[in-house]
Amino acid sequence: MSAQYLLRLDDLCPTMDRVRWRRFVELIERYGVKPILAVVPDNRDPGLMCDAPDPNFWEGMRRLEMAGAAIGLHGFQHLCNAEGRSLMALHRRTEFAGAPMDRQRAWIRAGLAMLREHGLDPRIWVAPRHGFDRATLAALREEGMELVSDGFADQPFRDGGMIWIPQQLWGPAVRKSGVWTICLHPNSASEREMEQLEQFLQRHSSRFTSVERVVAEWTIGPRSAGMRLFHARLMSRIWLARMRKRLAAG
Repeated sequence: MSAQYLLRLDDLCPTMDRVRWRRFVELIERYGVKPILAVVPDNRDPGLMCDAPDPNFWEGMRRLEMAGAAIGLHGFQHLCNAEGRSLMALHRRTEFAGAPMDRQRAWIRAGLAMLREHGLDPRIWVAPRHGFDRATLAALREEGMELVSDGFADQPFRDGGMIWIPQQLWGPAVRKSGVWTICLHPNSASEREMEQLEQFLQRHSSRFTSVERVVAEWTIGPRSAGMRLFHARLMSRIWLARMRKRLAAG
């Protein structure tokens, strides 16, 4: 199957950068994209307090969901103080990985309730800083969640009782086959990143899919040896790039 793309937008909350967000909404609507909207239920992270609370934020999320977007549960308060080892070992400090099971369960239950109180139907888990562990997956399953937006692979797979829709890109890139999730952060997106996304959508908008279509159209089996090798290779590249960056910085 030819490559399909998903757009995922992280750190969405009422105090996000309103000007930048409007530009993303314009692109979503112009090209008919059905993104994953990773919403923080109860943001307490000062880094995401870019503007005064937007009184129209929740209405905007509901409108985009009605148009086909998938609402992601993006943690709880986005306070990354835990230091446990994540299933995606990309950051040393996260919100969930290593936190006690009962706390994770309470956070997930409260976060889902908050989003639902605003009329949203959260369907997919999006961990702040890719930080989650087996306890997180167990708590999600208890709450009826079965989808994760994460993992390095070229197609969806099952692991830990969940369906993983992989997220491998932090900017547009052409691929030949598979499902590829492009993750961007509207609060910090640069002008160049916005231009690159728009140019990519101009050329490839017909190849953008949705969470609903991925689950319906792909045969999703257990994580294979090939997928594990894909994961190991990409992790090695990421850590090597970070090491080179540190060395270059002195």
